[in-house]
Amino acid sequence: MTKESFMIEEISKDIVLLLIKEHDMDIDEAMRTLYTSDTYDRLSNLHTGLYTQSTAYIYEYLEKELATGKIG
Repeated sequence: MTKESFMIEEISKDIVLLLIKEHDMDIDEAMRTLYTSDTYDRLSNLHTGLYTQSTAYIYEYLEKELATGKIG
């Protein structure tokens, strides 16, 4: 596993836990929400560099996407 993929997985885990806590989702729904989002597409694309940002910063992007249907 590369350092980048490890970072992406750690951030993803933390975001799933935040979705469970803050949106009262079960684990399946939280994982589906994250892994089907544009935010995750950008997070997992190494060229964007999003994986180098904090979990809180990335979670804000996801929150905006969930609220508006658009990222950023």
